[in-house]
This record gives sequence, structure tokens and C-alpha cells, in this order.
Amino acid sequence: MAIRKPAWLEALDAQRFFVGCCLHENAKKNEKNICCLDCCTSICPHCVSSHRRHRLLQVRRYVYHDVVRLEDLEKLIDCSSVQSYTINSSKVVFLKKRPQSRQFKGSGNICTSCDRSLQEPFVHCSLGCKVEYVLRQKQDLTPYLRRCKTLQLSPDYIIPHDVDEETTHSTIVEGDEHTVSSDSERLSLPCTTPFQIMNSKASWPCISATSPAAASDVHASRNMSRRKSVPHRSPLC
Repeated sequence: MAIRKPAWLEALDAQRFFVGCCLHENAKKNEKNICCLDCCTSICPHCVSSHRRHRLLQVRRYVYHDVVRLEDLEKLIDCSSVQSYTINSSKVVFLKKRPQSRQFKGSGNICTSCDRSLQEPFVHCSLGCKVEYVLRQKQDLTPYLRRCKTLQLSPDYIIPHDVDEETTHSTIVEGDEHTVSSDSERLSLPCTTPFQIMNSKASWPCISATSPAAASDVHASRNMSRRKSVPHRSPLC
């Protein structure tokens, strides 16, 4: 019985990569650039911890198209006759077809599916083109598939360490003053005038705010200072 595309190969073709992960939308570096071959879905670096025992394939970006390292892809499927490109000293192949707007009319090899100009001896410009050609000609991918039980990310792949970012809320309310935690710190602080009335005509001595009694005395004195004094009139003759 002819075998169609395996589920992981369908995922490589159908899943979207380099888009934000909806599970980690508030996290940094949340682009989906990994394909979990066991779950058949695209994941971001923050999802790796939930898929660490699965086969993971890193997807890269080259000239606005998805590519995969040839070394990784060869563990899954025969990539012979697929043109590769060198990026950062690593050979990569394109995942999906890249059809041209104009048909190639020159000499040389052209892609079997999208008529793209290729170098010798390649006849497929991407993995998708080869899969389409094999299914069209032989209706069976079995001879090209390879058994792969484990597939890990490359050593240079950086997985961010998730740290619970706790938002530190300020405990200082507008109008309140800092509370000194120890007597030694209280004695070492310079004299401040948190309760001093901002009035050019009246000045108050420096009073520590750490004593409730002192605070109440200052509050009472402030209220008294705000009362207008009763004018004294001379008695009528």
C-alpha cells in the first residue's frame, strides 16, 4: 500500500514559523522556530521544556523563506538532488516550493516542480518540490524515509531560562514617608522635616516622624496655626 506524507512532513509544510507563540505572547524571543515532529506542531523556545523528550527540528530563516539544516533533515528523509545553500558554515535546504513569476528560459537544470533555475546536478529546489515529484511519479515515499528515533536541537541553540517576572509594586503611598527599619539607621539619618508647613511666615522645628505621639502633636499644632486669630479691639468710650 502506498504511503502518503507522514504527519511530521505535513506539519513542516503546513505549520507557520517565525510568528509569535500564543502560549508565551508576553515573553521575549517567542518566535516559533522549532517543529516538534512528535506533536506535529510549531513551538517557540519557551515551549521546549514541555517537549524535551520529543524529536525537535530547528527551522531557520533565509531570504524570507524557511530552511532546515541538511544534516538534520538527512536523518529523516533522503535529500539527494535537492539544492543546498551554505549559511554560517552550515548547509541548508528550503522546506517549501518557491515558484517564480516568470518561467526560466536559459540552459541548465530547472526544478521539477516550480521551474526554478538550479545548479548541476540538482533537480529540486526544495524538500517540498522533491516530495511532490516523488508522489507524482511513484506514489510512495517509503524508500526515501529514514527511521529516526531521537532528534535534538543543535548545541548552539540557546534556550531561554524562564524566570517568573514578579512585578514589584511600590509600598509607598503618595503623602507617606519611608519607614526606617532599625534604630541605628534612624539615628544615622539626617534631620528631615516631613511635617513642616510650607509657609514662609511660620517655621517648625525638626521633629522625627517615627514617634506616633510626636506626629499627633505636630498635627494638632498645624491645625492651630491654620486658625485665624481673633482681632482685639479697644473698648468703646
